[in-house]
Amino acid sequence: MLALQGRVVDAWAAAARTNLNKARRLPDPILLNTIPAFYDGLAKLLTGPERASDVSAIAQEHGGERARLSGYDTTALIEEFQLFRRILFSELHAAGTALSHEQRLAIDDAIDGAIRESVTAFAMIQSALREQFIAAITHDIRTPLANASIAAQIIESRAKNEPLKILARKILDNTARIDSMTRDLLDCIVFNSGEHLPLHIEPFDMAELVNETFGLSENVVVDAESVPGYWCRESIKRALENLFGNAIKYGIDGKPVQVRVSAEKSRVKISVHNEGDPIPATQLESIFQIYRRAQAASGHRDGWGVGLPYARRVAESHGGSIIVTSTAATGTTFIIDIPIDARPFEGAPTVA
Repeated sequence: MLALQGRVVDAWAAAARTNLNKARRLPDPILLNTIPAFYDGLAKLLTGPERASDVSAIAQEHGGERARLSGYDTTALIEEFQLFRRILFSELHAAGTALSHEQRLAIDDAIDGAIRESVTAFAMIQSALREQFIAAITHDIRTPLANASIAAQIIESRAKNEPLKILARKILDNTARIDSMTRDLLDCIVFNSGEHLPLHIEPFDMAELVNETFGLSENVVVDAESVPGYWCRESIKRALENLFGNAIKYGIDGKPVQVRVSAEKSRVKISVHNEGDPIPATQLESIFQIYRRAQAASGHRDGWGVGLPYARRVAESHGGSIIVTSTAATGTTFIIDIPIDARPFEGAPTVA
C-alpha cells in the first residue's frame, strides 16, 4: 500500500480538479496539502490501532490549512475526503492490492474520523480568522469615524444656516450609529468566544439612565419610576439603544415607542414596546442568536444581527434575563428583567 502512494495521490488530485470546483485553481502544493501524509498514516494504521492518533492529527492539520489557504467550505472539505475514499479503494483494487474485511473497515473508520476532525479544525480556524478580521476592521474604522464626527461637530457649531446644521446633525447621528455597531461586533466577538462580558458595576438610578438615553429622542414615550440600584451603566445603555433601534426599525411610522421602568420587590424591569408586524413565534428564540435577524412582515433586514444577542448577554450577565412577547394585537415588547443589585451576580453564566 505504501508503494502505491504516488499513484493514489496523483489519481485523487486529478479527480479533485475535475469534480470539485474549489480545487480546480489551487496550486499543486496547496491542493496536495497533507494528503500524502494522510495516505501514509492510513497505510501504517493497518500495522496497529495505536497509529490512529497520527491520522487524527494529520486530519486536523488538513482542515486548518484548508480554512486558511483554499477558499473551501465544509461541504467541499467533506466531498474531498469522500472522493479520496473512492479513489483509494479503486486504485488499490486496480493494482491488485487486496484488503481484508477488517482492514477495509479500519480504513473506513479512520476516514470517517478524519472527516470529523478536519471539519472541526476547519470551523475553529475559520471562526478565529473571522474574528480577527472583524476586530481589525472595526478598529480601523473607528479612527476615521471619530475624525468625521469631530468635523461634523465643528460644522454644526459654526454653521450660520439651519440646512447646514441639519446635515451636520445627520452626519453625527449616522457616525454614532456606525460606532455603536462596531462596538457591538467587538463585544460579540468576546462573548461568542465564551469570554465573560466585561462589566463595570456602579450605583445609579435606572430612571435617570433611561431619561438620559431617550429623553431627547423623537417618537418615544418614557414612563420611568425612580429605581436606584447597582448595574453596569454603559452596557445597560447600549442594550436599551439596541432594543430601541429595533423598535424603531420594525415599528409603525408615527407610532411612538414606549419605554417603561418599574420595580417589583428586588428586581427592576425595563420594557421597550412598539406597535407593528409581530415577530413569528418560531423566531422568538432564534432572534437572540448571533448574526440572526427576525424576518417580520415588513421585510427589514439591515444591521448585523448582533444587537439582540448583545442585549440578552447584558441581561444575563447581570443575573437576569430578557423576555419578548409579540402579537399582531398587542405589538412587540422586550423586557430586561434584572436584580436591582447586580453585584453578587456579575459574570453569571450566559447562553447568549
